[in-house]
Formats: sequence, C-alpha cells, structure tokens
Amino acid sequence: MAGADHRPGAGVVIRPVAATDQAAARRLVLEGLGGHFGLIDETRNPDLDDIVVSYPAPGALFVVAEVGGRLAGTGALVAEAPSGGRLVRMSVGTAFQRRGIGRSLVTSLVEEARRRGYPRLLVETNDDWDNAIGLYRACGFVEVGRWEGEIHLELDL
Repeated sequence: MAGADHRPGAGVVIRPVAATDQAAARRLVLEGLGGHFGLIDETRNPDLDDIVVSYPAPGALFVVAEVGGRLAGTGALVAEAPSGGRLVRMSVGTAFQRRGIGRSLVTSLVEEARRRGYPRLLVETNDDWDNAIGLYRACGFVEVGRWEGEIHLELDL
C-alpha cells in the first residue's frame, strides 16, 4: 500500500485514514457494532476517539474505503508477534454492504501483510456474526478455534 491509493474496482478506493476521516470512520464502526449488538458503550472503544493517534503504532495501518467520495468502510492491520498480523476494525456501512467492499478491504490488507512479510494473519469476530465469518472464509481464512462467543480464524500467507 505504501501510502498510495489502492483501487480494487467498482468505484471503491482504499487508502490510509486521514485526520479528516476520523469522525466518519468512528461513526461507521460504532454503527456497525450497534447494529449487531444493540446499544454500544462508546467508552469501550477508546482507539476510535483518535484513530490517527491510535494506529500509527509500529506495524499498524488503518484504512478507509470510499465510494463516490463517501466513506463506506474501514479496516486495520496490526502487527502481532510472532504470528504476523491481525485484522481489526473491519466494518462496512449498511448502505454499502453486499457490494464487495468488505472483500476489497480484506484483500488490500492481506496484500499489505504479504508485502510486510507476515507469515499469517489472524482475525476474530463473534461466532454469530455470519456475514463476517462468511467473508473471511471466502477470502481464505480458516477457523482455528471458538471460545467465549468468538470465532478465531487465520490465513497462512
């Protein structure tokens, strides 16, 4: 990715988050969580209060997906030794779902993980979040375990 826009097609632009994206990205992630879980305690997501500050940590990359200049999705890649990396904050706005944006985000972050030489990627989600699980499986992730209401998947790179 190296700072350049990644254009996966269908009018989707995936790029690193900018300071001007923070409010919209935060809202999109919290709305996704709220849509799945109901009421969300926003204080339990402090990394979203200042994304640009939270995700420049070594190995971290937070990206946004745009469609027609509108923020449509988010995702982040974080380093996780010794396994390689982990996908977090994957979210697609309700109005943009079922248009390949989630797959474009995952594909872009997988490509970045390969570029970085990570041996594998991990991801976890709630074990009842069927759409997310289906997306990760369609992108090649395989289940490695379930515990405490979560499913854990990995992709060997």
